[in-house]
Amino acid sequence: MPASRIPPDSERLVPPNFITEIIDEDLRSGRYETIVTRFPPEPNGFPHIGHAIASFIDCGIARDYRGRCHLRMDDTNPLTEEMRYVEAIRRDMAWLGWDWGEHFYFASDYFDRLYEMAEQLIKEGKAYVDSLSEEEIRAYRGTVEKPGRPSPYRDRPVEENLDLFRRMAAGEFEEGAHVLRAKIDMSAPNMKLRDPILYRILKAEHYRTGGRWKVYPMYDFAHPLSDYIEGVTHSLCSSEFIDNRAVYDWLVENLAGKCGLPEWPRPKQIEFGRRSLEYTVVSKRKLIQLVERGLVDGWDDPRLPTLAGLRRRGVRPQALVAFARKVGISRTDRTVDIALLEWAIRDDLNPIAPRVMAVTEPLRLVLTNYPEGKVEELEAPYFPPDVGKPGRRKVPFGRELWVERSDFALEPPKGWKRLVVGGHTRLRHAYVVRIDEAVTNDAGEVVELRGVYLPDTLGQNPEGVKVKGAVHWVAAAGAVPAEFRLYDRLFKVPFPDAGEGSFLDHYNPGSLRVLQGYVEPSVTADDPETRYQFERLGYFWRDPELGRGEKPVFNRIITLKDTWKKAGAQKQEAKREPRPAKKTRPEDKAAALGPEEREVYQRCRHLGVGEAEALQIARDERLRTYLEDCSAFGPPALAAPWVVHVLGRAIRAGEAPVEPQALMALLAELEKGAFDRRVAKQALEETLASGGDPLERARALARDQLSAEALAALVRQVLAAHPDEVAAYRAGKRGLMGFFVGQVMRASAGRADPKRVQSVLSQQLDRGSA
Repeated sequence: MPASRIPPDSERLVPPNFITEIIDEDLRSGRYETIVTRFPPEPNGFPHIGHAIASFIDCGIARDYRGRCHLRMDDTNPLTEEMRYVEAIRRDMAWLGWDWGEHFYFASDYFDRLYEMAEQLIKEGKAYVDSLSEEEIRAYRGTVEKPGRPSPYRDRPVEENLDLFRRMAAGEFEEGAHVLRAKIDMSAPNMKLRDPILYRILKAEHYRTGGRWKVYPMYDFAHPLSDYIEGVTHSLCSSEFIDNRAVYDWLVENLAGKCGLPEWPRPKQIEFGRRSLEYTVVSKRKLIQLVERGLVDGWDDPRLPTLAGLRRRGVRPQALVAFARKVGISRTDRTVDIALLEWAIRDDLNPIAPRVMAVTEPLRLVLTNYPEGKVEELEAPYFPPDVGKPGRRKVPFGRELWVERSDFALEPPKGWKRLVVGGHTRLRHAYVVRIDEAVTNDAGEVVELRGVYLPDTLGQNPEGVKVKGAVHWVAAAGAVPAEFRLYDRLFKVPFPDAGEGSFLDHYNPGSLRVLQGYVEPSVTADDPETRYQFERLGYFWRDPELGRGEKPVFNRIITLKDTWKKAGAQKQEAKREPRPAKKTRPEDKAAALGPEEREVYQRCRHLGVGEAEALQIARDERLRTYLEDCSAFGPPALAAPWVVHVLGRAIRAGEAPVEPQALMALLAELEKGAFDRRVAKQALEETLASGGDPLERARALARDQLSAEALAALVRQVLAAHPDEVAAYRAGKRGLMGFFVGQVMRASAGRADPKRVQSVLSQQLDRGSA
């Protein structure tokens, strides 16, 4: 029975969402027996993190329902597509763990069948050859407020349309002379239905079919019919294709049971909210600028969001799948905090990365009381107790050591707990040392430290001596010279596309630092694929292109903590030479918590709760109890911001009239896209003031809001009314976004959500400038 394919929620890779609800109902009703999805990238660029999220949705859902996911190259544009991109897509999708089996397809394989279907529509009087120019077609199409006008060629006889279309395919006409259009409704409110173009003339060599074809199908024609040919049941698309669904359904309806297509099953299109990531651009046009201007080193530069770049950086596919799962699926568009990606990377690496020591900016330390020529082998664990994995390695120790330059301060600031003249500091896994002298050169720079070690302090602290801090080190004897590439965020601001000017204005010139240092010798016998945690520095692995030779090159995959939160403090600290930049030792905001509070904080963070919320929950027993009650009805990470920031005051006062179950029911509907965050917040605030059910209040408020289609129509209306401002925005005046938002809000009489307005505006404005 189809219903038996519905998985328990606990066994799903993709968390339950509005799409899975639709699929569950389709299976229960017997509409489909097997779920078939597809991931259809266009092979015109290298896959990026957006493809990882989209493929997770397509392939993950198919896996959950024991169905299948097809990998299809959407290669209907010969001007931009290449086989190298096909190969990159196959490689990267396999790397992510998706298995399409024998279901690897090309849309170009269907060119003959698609052409046959186009002729079928012509024969039925549902398509015609139009000879208007591109500008004339645009003018005849009308506007949001004004219906379109029929082309003077719309009523050509069927025989003439067939003759012209066949001559187009034979290459008789120049590009732009004719197009094939569907005959639908030139007065339709959805402008996509105003006789969309199905085929255009392109005299270009296709990377697979060569020069055989002189006409090529448009995306809106090839997409639904390729799905239909392959037996796809659920065609999952991002929200930018909401309006296109009407064309999808029209083609499926009018070609069902014809040209070899079955009457049933028929595919259906479902749209989900787009996801964008902070500090990132994924536009091929913009990535090309970064590559061509030499700001990055090729398409696999570890700073790029391409899957090739992330793989070379050392990110594992498991981290990207976990990230996509955390991002989730909803109807609304959303910008994702990059901290969520970084958390997923760290969470994946923590249990599998052995701890070793490396020094990236070495400063020599000579222990004058340690015998010359003596080298002893100490033992150190690969993993801390909380990871709970076995394994130890030998670490040489001798008279001369390398320590991190940033771990010594000639003039230490208040609270300094590392190396300082006259102070005692623990060497990780080794002895306590005292620094007696800092040797400087003529420029006053420290070039060497001299001190002594305390022989009886291996594994224990000396009596009567105050030991401040612990630092990592590498013995000069046996130290392996290495290069360290410290990668960071490529842009300095979360939204490099926003505001005036070019996105390149926000390029981070400090996104790569190359340092020469040393690593302990234990790494030389390891598999080059090993990911490490270099103690106190971050997670690293050997660069697969440059680092597998005699001298290892290590890429920093991710820092141990978010170093951007104290960027301002870093800049101030960097001016005080020779003190180190604070980013090598980020402040632990949970350090002031008591043992029990810290345990609560760490548990919250492990569950995905934000740092600020976790701190407040850990400190307040009432918040903590309320969140624990919420966890019985949904994920704590979803509830935490609402518990702290919206309900927090009432909960602390013991006056919260919103039951945890009611809150989670509200948030579950919010995640499904039933309404937006503004509506949910207003519903909670009204419930706090006068009681009632917050979900019912939200539904009532949402009924007063604009629908997605109505909002999109308003946006199109505003853009059509301000062509000069649209042109200026697309020419680079990004500051006009505020003007457009204001115009739409005014036109909606305040019923639109400003964030949704900006999202829809961005889609439509950027679509026209791509």
